[in-house]
Formats: sequence, C-alpha cells, structure tokens
Amino acid sequence: MKKLLVVLLALGLIVAFGATASAADLKFSGTYYVTGNYVDNPGAYGSDSQYSKAYFWQRFRLQPVFQIAEGLTFTARMDAMEKKWGDTQWKGKYSDETSSRYDGKSTGNSKSQESMEWERAYVTFLSKVGQFQVGYQAADEWGTQFGDSGTTRPRIMFTSAVGPMILAAVYEKIYEVDGLSNGLVDADYDTYALFGIFKFKGGEAGLLWKYYNDASTRPTGVSTLQYRGQVHLLSPYMKATFGPVYVEAELGYTFGKVMKSDLAAVPDVDMDGWNGYVKGQYNFGPGNVGLQVGYSSGDNGDSSTKVKAFQGGCGTSWNPALLLLNDDLNTQQTTSTGTVTNPNGVTNKKLNVLIINAYAGFNPTAKLNLTAALTYAEAADAKWRDISTGVVTEQADKKLGTEFDVTATYKIFDQLTYMVGAGYLWAGDYFKLAGSSSDVGNSYIVKNQLTLTF
Repeated sequence: MKKLLVVLLALGLIVAFGATASAADLKFSGTYYVTGNYVDNPGAYGSDSQYSKAYFWQRFRLQPVFQIAEGLTFTARMDAMEKKWGDTQWKGKYSDETSSRYDGKSTGNSKSQESMEWERAYVTFLSKVGQFQVGYQAADEWGTQFGDSGTTRPRIMFTSAVGPMILAAVYEKIYEVDGLSNGLVDADYDTYALFGIFKFKGGEAGLLWKYYNDASTRPTGVSTLQYRGQVHLLSPYMKATFGPVYVEAELGYTFGKVMKSDLAAVPDVDMDGWNGYVKGQYNFGPGNVGLQVGYSSGDNGDSSTKVKAFQGGCGTSWNPALLLLNDDLNTQQTTSTGTVTNPNGVTNKKLNVLIINAYAGFNPTAKLNLTAALTYAEAADAKWRDISTGVVTEQADKKLGTEFDVTATYKIFDQLTYMVGAGYLWAGDYFKLAGSSSDVGNSYIVKNQLTLTF
C-alpha cells in the first residue's frame, strides 16, 4: 500500500511539473544607482556661514510586468532602500533609543526614506476600440522631459491609434475626501485630460488639454475663506530630426480660476501663467553641441486677483546643471537653499526662473563620454507673491548665477556605467536675504555615480 502511494505521488509530481503553466509570464526590469556627493556651501552663503555636505545616496527600483494573456498585462513598480548610506532616520528612530543621537521621528524626506514602497500597480488591456490602463501609474509626464515631474497617481487612461495619430483620454484622482471624519462634501481633487500625438517621419508633435478641478480647499460649515480651483492647461510640443540636427520644444499655458470663491464677499483669483522650452542639438561624428532654454513665469504681485506664476514650473525631471536648481540633489539633501527659486524657501519645481544651458559632448571611445556644460539662471521676477498669504517679497537681484560643469561617463558593461563630475557655481545676488546686505558665496560640487540597469 505504501509503495502504491509512493508511485501515485511520483506520478502526480510528474504530471504537475509537466503540465502547461497557467500562471502569467513574468518579466523584470529596473535600476540601481549609488551616488557620492560632496557639496561645498550649498546655500550660496557668504564666508561667515559656509558649510559643506558629503554623503552617499542610493535607490533600487524594480518593475515587474506580468503577461497574463495576449493583450493583457499587469505592471507594478517598487522603490526600495532609497536613502543615504548610514542614515537610520528612515526607521523613525535609531535602533538604540538610549543613544544620545536618538531624535525620534525622521526630519528628512519621508517618502524617500521608506525601506520599501510599492508605488505603481495597474492593468493594461486591449479592446476592439483601443487600450486601457487602470490603476496607480505614471503621471505628470508629457511631451519632452521639460515640465515633467515623474509622479504616480491613480488614473484611467484610454488610448487609440487612428492612422499616424494617437488619441487619448485620461481621468486622475488626486485627492479623495470620502472616508474622512470631517464631514466634507464635494471636496475631491480630480483632473481630466485629452491629448493627441501625430507621428511623422523623423519626429512627432502633440497637443494636451488638461482640466484641474480642485475642491480640496472647500471646508463645509466654516465661515472663513472657501474656494475651489478650476484651471485649464494647454500644452503643445514637438520633436524632430533634420539630418544631423535635433530640435524639440514645449509650451505650457494655464488659465481659469485658481481660486473660485464660494463667498460673495471674496473675489475670485484668475490664473494666467506659462512656461516654455526649446532645445537644439547638432551631432557630428563622435560628438555633439547643443543649447537649451527653459522658462517658467513668476508673479511680481502687481495684482491680487490674478496669479501669473506657472504652478508646475519647469518640472523636476529636467536638470541641466549638477548643482544649480538640481531637483535630484534637492531630494537627496532634503534641505538646500541652493535650489531656491522664490523667497518662500526650497522648491523642487524651478518656479519663476529662466535657465540657459549650453553643452558639448565627445566620445573618444565607444565606452567613454566627456561632456562640458555652462548654465546661466535668473529669476523671471525679483518679486514673488505667495498665493496662500498674498505676501509679496522682493529679492536683492534677479541673477541666480552661472555654473560650469564637466562630467565623464564610462560604460563598464552595457548595463553598468560609472560617472564622475564636478561643477562650480558663481552665485548671484538673488541668494541674498530679502532686504538684507548679506554676502553671497560661490559653491561647488564633486560627484560620482554607479548606475545599473536591467
């Protein structure tokens, strides 16, 4: 009897392992990088207040894609161990709470201090009329890299190809009030978008319309200021290659009501902001030269009923310089006045700014790239009006500064690269405190980065 049971079990195992798998096919992609930074005088302070920062920073990103059936996939994305080396604040405390270093909760960027974060999960399926994507997926990415912020939001996106055209409709849920105990009604934040992309030989062009319906600022049963935001965005872009010349450009214009008041005694506040970007690159043999310009309008405070600042700024993905206005560096340091573009404090969207960047690259070998870049930046307006308080602050000057960078990138393997670079910033008087005669000092950065992609 025992022998019979053993034989039956063996046959069962053979059948189980030999049967066609019913589970989904699984593919992985991802990146891992570790960066070493030394930043001298990141606040661009005068000689009396100089300090420096030196640290390593890493991030592991994994994106599995489950192929469930033909035309049906499920995609997820996880970021893990995104933190400074040796930084224990991500746990909210040191492991030894009796240590004199224990400081309770983290004071860093909490989202970047998590040990593991599953931030995307969405299903993609094809139908007879087009493709659907439903779930937490990539958002704030459109056209060129300029203006992008690479965030994640719950969305429903439908796309359909019509000849050389791609047409799409998108719904996003940014804020949901249901489930809270504050009794709010009609206080959600949603967006709706339509876009079209036309593909042509050597390039593409597109147009986006997006509507932001922000009612999250409408508390009920309160006699103080109650309002909603109803803002429209129009954004065309193009990318094209003409022989050895590559050109891309993008424009954003926002209009509507940034504050549509629910109270008769409080006037509405209109939105009238814009940003723009153009890049041209000439490729020759083993090298290239290029020029790119980005702009985001500011608000000088001359009208209390109109906001002229473009709220998305230049985005966080476009970083022409290693130090000046670099949002990746700002995230890693968690606090850095070296990226200030308005007197309200640190920003990660490059608001109220003009950036001009010229660069040249050369490949002496197939594995080595050398690049030099010169970046100039200034504020669009020396004055800045805070939308929430109405307070207008004026800086000493519009000039943020000029930075010179050099980088060398070596391809160790096809999937593994090592970069070393340095940048020096001649800081402008914008970094003086408003109404102050404080000194401004120059800054520099030395960095290296190992990047693995798979």
